Amino acid sequence: MRDGAVMAFLEFRSISKGYPGVQALSDISFSVEKGAVHGLMGENGAGKSTLIRILSGDQSADAGSILIDGAEQNYRSVRDAFDAGVIVIHQELQLVPELTVAENLWLGRFPARAGVIDGRTLVETVRSRLTDIGIDVDPGAKVSSLSIGARQMVEIAKAVMLDARIIALDEPTSSLSSRESEILFSLIDRLRSRGTVILYVSHRLDEIFRLCDSLTVLRDGKLAAHHQKVADTTREQIITEMVGREISNIWGWRERPLGAVRLEVRGMSGTRLPVPISFSVRQGEILGFFGLIGAGRSEMARLVYGADRRHTGTVAIDGVTTAPGNPKAAITAGMVLCPEDRKFDGIIQGRSIEENITISSRRHFSPIGMLNPKREADLADQFIAKLRVRTPSRRQDIINLSGGNQQKVILGRWLSEQGVKVLVIDEPTRGIDVGAKSEIYDILYELAAGGMAIIVISSELPEVMGISDRIMVMCQGRIAAEIARGEFDERRILTAALPDKNAAGTI
Repeated sequence: MRDGAVMAFLEFRSISKGYPGVQALSDISFSVEKGAVHGLMGENGAGKSTLIRILSGDQSADAGSILIDGAEQNYRSVRDAFDAGVIVIHQELQLVPELTVAENLWLGRFPARAGVIDGRTLVETVRSRLTDIGIDVDPGAKVSSLSIGARQMVEIAKAVMLDARIIALDEPTSSLSSRESEILFSLIDRLRSRGTVILYVSHRLDEIFRLCDSLTVLRDGKLAAHHQKVADTTREQIITEMVGREISNIWGWRERPLGAVRLEVRGMSGTRLPVPISFSVRQGEILGFFGLIGAGRSEMARLVYGADRRHTGTVAIDGVTTAPGNPKAAITAGMVLCPEDRKFDGIIQGRSIEENITISSRRHFSPIGMLNPKREADLADQFIAKLRVRTPSRRQDIINLSGGNQQKVILGRWLSEQGVKVLVIDEPTRGIDVGAKSEIYDILYELAAGGMAIIVISSELPEVMGISDRIMVMCQGRIAAEIARGEFDERRILTAALPDKNAAGTI
């Protein structure tokens, strides 16, 4: 330090990066002090993920440099960044599903005796470290058996165990319960006190104000704002800096006429829903499902859709019962599902936007069953325009899109099907910025106004309360409460969702 100035530990200098048809980053410069938690915000497609990939060594900048503790970095690979003390925890997790938790945490540096992996040391060391940092996960469990929230905690544990100097967290709480989020926040506070630099990428403003010392906002690949002290700004100012316009009410709920019952579920149970549940959704209605992680919301959706086999009960659309355990029958009857995990269950990686939209539609085939490339292209262009997907071309690989635009493509795929009557959408805006959220809500309102029955499942209570006409609260695999819009109350909903509130014996 000179003349009382604080030296930057991490510094980005004039970083630029372009891809065919789009300039992802243009002359990005900012710095982060040692021991600071630095927020990074911006709409989907603003350049946040590109900047993080450059920091991690996964991609190279076209221009500019990165300095760590005053030394310029010249990465040739992710390994070089790792050796420099940089660990990035991506929103889409980077674990090996068929290995255990302990194996994932020791991957590439297994403890060994006489050239043989020491399994006992491997498991016991991990068990001890997980206990120390407050993470309750079995080190011997396969990652594939864990919930998304538990997998996220394993990723976070990996960074802590490796004593990284710089940790970048990309939407780290998007799959975490409130309890798990509090464990994460405590870990971040502990890392801050040890001098670790944390880059915290999030769309959740409450978390930014709770955790971050400083903040950088990106918009359209450019530096929109840099705040040396988060406490000196406001939520409204940050939102305006992100989207370039004021958004006073992102929910935009509006009343609409409701028709007859479109979806009716009666006495449905399954492996993770042992208590039979019943509910219905009317034409034009948006029915929200809320509950803590593990409450059974996603399991309910899969049972309704037929992705999992039901033990008991019936599902009917416009009075016609659908075959259990048969998604094809559900689709034929007019029901579609947008799943919680976009990466693994939604998008088709390695394929274009056009293919992802049109893959299940019959509208681009000729009457004799021949594929018509022009119809296919026209159909893709129609839904790219209708859903406002931000892309330079329909031939762009879907993996290059932001999370919000990937979600729009999945919606486009199902909306390209003719005769959709029921839409089930799980975590519709997970990891999506405030501007894209508003656009997706508008799409849902338009579909509901057209008579579609919509089930929205979300772990974000403000979202469920903001867009739903009615809310079903789930707890321990059963419906704990049904609340009409005029009776929405945050305390009441959370109380119903808490396990200790409910009668014993449900699970």
